[in-house]
Amino acid sequence: MKIEKKNRIFKVGINNIIIKEVAKISLKQNEMVTFFNGKIEYDIIKKNWGYYATPSINSRLLKFDLKTCVIKSKITNNSFIILVLKNKKKEFNKYLKNEKCKIVKWLS
Repeated sequence: MKIEKKNRIFKVGINNIIIKEVAKISLKQNEMVTFFNGKIEYDIIKKNWGYYATPSINSRLLKFDLKTCVIKSKITNNSFIILVLKNKKKEFNKYLKNEKCKIVKWLS
């Protein structure tokens, strides 16, 4: 694994949401990185064919109170996979409205 520290700030979305990139991580085959915040964990695993981009959506993510959703921008037509905290659906719906996105499908 290689970690490259970053300090880049940029804007995304139609409302210019500010994002701060703090690191880039390069993984070798079968290496995993886990992001965590309190009791919530999120893993990414590098495979020879690509990546496991998320823990199991019908098991581990539910254990961490996360629901998986595919959304689509009504402006750019880009699609995104989103993980939504069960107790933050009101905030998520506000985000969808503000960014002019729609839910394509809940996956869990």
